[in-house]
Amino acid sequence: MNKVEQMLGLAQRARKLITGEELVIKAVRQGQIHLVILAGDASLNTRKKVMDKCGSYEVSCVPYGNRQTLGAALGKEQRVVIGVTDAGFAARLTQLMNQ
Repeated sequence: MNKVEQMLGLAQRARKLITGEELVIKAVRQGQIHLVILAGDASLNTRKKVMDKCGSYEVSCVPYGNRQTLGAALGKEQRVVIGVTDAGFAARLTQLMNQ
C-alpha cells in the first residue's frame, strides 16, 4: 500500500470521504467536495458525468488506480468515485499523486 492509499484510509477513518457516484455528484453541487478521485477503470458514462460536473463546479477530478485499489484503500468493496470533503486531505492527496 503506497502513501496515497494510506492517506485515503486515514481520510476514511476521519469521515472526510464520500463514496458513490450519485452522492459525490450531489456533494459537488452543494460545494462540499474539494477533490474527486475517479477509478481508472470507471465506465465512460460515469467518467463523463463526473468530470463534466467537476468541470462546471471547478472541482479537481483526478484518475487514480482502479476500483479494487480504491476499495482496498478504504477497507471496503470496490469503489469507483471518491469525494474528499476536507481541504487539508485534498491538498495532501493532490501533492502525493503529483510526486
